[in-house]
Amino acid sequence: MSLGLSRLVRTLAAAGAMFVALTTVSVAHAWGTEGHQVVALIAQSQLTPKARVEVDRLLAQEPGETLASVSTWADEHRNPSRASWHYVNFPRGDCVYDESRDCPDGYCVVGAIKRQLQVLGSNAPDDKRLNALKYVVHFVGDVHQPLHAGYLDDKGGNTYQLQAFMRGSNLHAVWDTGLIKNLNEDAESMATRLQGTHLVFPVADLDPVTAAQESCMIVSMAGFYPDRLVGQDYIDRFTPDMERRLAAAGARLAGILNAALK
Repeated sequence: MSLGLSRLVRTLAAAGAMFVALTTVSVAHAWGTEGHQVVALIAQSQLTPKARVEVDRLLAQEPGETLASVSTWADEHRNPSRASWHYVNFPRGDCVYDESRDCPDGYCVVGAIKRQLQVLGSNAPDDKRLNALKYVVHFVGDVHQPLHAGYLDDKGGNTYQLQAFMRGSNLHAVWDTGLIKNLNEDAESMATRLQGTHLVFPVADLDPVTAAQESCMIVSMAGFYPDRLVGQDYIDRFTPDMERRLAAAGARLAGILNAALK
């Protein structure tokens, strides 16, 4: 093979690899498996005795399942008709939730949490209440991922392409999984560590609207959108914010379940 042809082959292979890297993260799920499990584990530790008994009773319909193991069920059973249940989009520069504008007909993560909580706290059949529990655990995690309450014009950072952790990615994926995986901890270790800090504390305001607005305000922070390369400075600055959102999600989820199952 000539030198020129060899160089062309290598160039095309590199371009193909970059294309795969970019396209495989184009549709990201909030927090990834590990992040959602961390949220569920933190919440589990803060359940009241009565809420814990009811959670365990509902989960017993599917032996072996735990709050952490069902935390990704909503992603595993995701379909196009329910895709909008996982996020809410704000106009750039406006983090004040407007239901008619941001969640028409309740088709956003805020509306989904409220609907599923109604089922969970009702006298509906246990199988429907179990599904509602699975949705609530997942969606409360989702709404605390900043880019699940980000801007409409870039689809919550999904179309903001960049380089991160030595690969092509997008900003949404960096927050879903990149910052978490960079810590090199399993879910149990991370949840235990966060619970041993000042980050995990009971949350008085359980309204998912508040959680969505908090997330949007983080997205609005100066420097949240990096230049097209995520460097160590970005990782060092925003990893504590990521940890605070996981901790807040776990605490708020516990409060929501305690209130719904009292």
